[in-house]
Amino acid sequence: MKNLAFSAILAGAALLLAAPARAAHPTEGVTPTQIVIGTTTDLSGVTAVQGVNNADAIRMVFDEANQKGGVNGRKIRYIVEDTQYTVPRAVQAMNKLLNLDHVFITIADGGTPMNDAEMPMQFAKGVPNVFPLSGARSMYLPYNRLKFSQFASYYDEMRAGVKFFVQQRHVKKLCALYQDSDFGDDVVAGLKAEAKALHMKVVATATDHPTDTEFSAKLTKLRDAGCDFVAMGTIVRDTIDILAQARKMGWHPAFVGQLASYDTAVASAPGGVGDGFYSMTPALYAYPDDPRPAVKAFAAAFQKRYGMAPNFLGEQGYTAAHIVLLALQKAGGNLTTDSFIHAMESIHHYHDIFGTTLSMGPHQHHAETASFLAVVKNGRWVPVTTAQLSY
Repeated sequence: MKNLAFSAILAGAALLLAAPARAAHPTEGVTPTQIVIGTTTDLSGVTAVQGVNNADAIRMVFDEANQKGGVNGRKIRYIVEDTQYTVPRAVQAMNKLLNLDHVFITIADGGTPMNDAEMPMQFAKGVPNVFPLSGARSMYLPYNRLKFSQFASYYDEMRAGVKFFVQQRHVKKLCALYQDSDFGDDVVAGLKAEAKALHMKVVATATDHPTDTEFSAKLTKLRDAGCDFVAMGTIVRDTIDILAQARKMGWHPAFVGQLASYDTAVASAPGGVGDGFYSMTPALYAYPDDPRPAVKAFAAAFQKRYGMAPNFLGEQGYTAAHIVLLALQKAGGNLTTDSFIHAMESIHHYHDIFGTTLSMGPHQHHAETASFLAVVKNGRWVPVTTAQLSY
């Protein structure tokens, strides 16, 4: 009995010695002086023009916060891993963030297929996925307390766009050209759902891959089907190539994209190939010459630091980072995953400097649901309507 008692005392002492560090800071990625936040995104692949700009904006915001003392006494350590817009690289990058860097949350992870592969890994570790660079419905459905989505979905964007073009522009033959992926499938699901609601049919479709550069056969198929509306489940490089090849063919239906194709690189593509291209978007891009002081200050600071102007997803990264900072502040000194989630859910009617309003709440982690329609004119994105569209 004495030996058992002595053993129990030793075991208790060991627990007491180990307890202070665990009890004081039980949450991965949080220490008395630091919060570790990670991002997996495309820094060198087919969507790098978006991933780099977005991650740079987030880093700038976090660095500015650190220079002011951090959040509740903690500095942010921000780690970005390159996925090259491929699922295997994304899984590898997320594994590093979770098991070597021990991140508290991830923010702005890039790509629908990549996020779909990464999220089960994160959620098994209890790590929130915050504002991914994707408008897919899987970013917020099914509901998971660890998911927070920033953008109106591709599905909702396309439904609203189809309704507008059928009712206002009187298009008759709905078609699609889209990536053969989770991302493209979500775009086409919106097209098909609204076509059904309007008692119409999708008359032709064609698929591509992110790295494709030749689209003549696909475009010929859609042209021969008489398509006057083409829903584009494409991103940047493939969108530009498609528009250039359609122009060479002399074919000009209403090409209509979504968040992933709403980029200044598409609008300013050489030869004016982007002119006349439409895109649905959850928010409107503010060019660096925008007269609003806060927008001009952000654009100037970004240009000075990185030697380039912020694009649309750069602006959205700026907003995402500021919302995360606000949630960290509201979570208080005893930062845990639960306190962070509660703080995110308490953010209602957040107005960013670009004119977008985002709201969240308990069981409502989808911050934006409406979308605008824009068109490229003379190399710049111009709103088609000043009001958001719905269906």
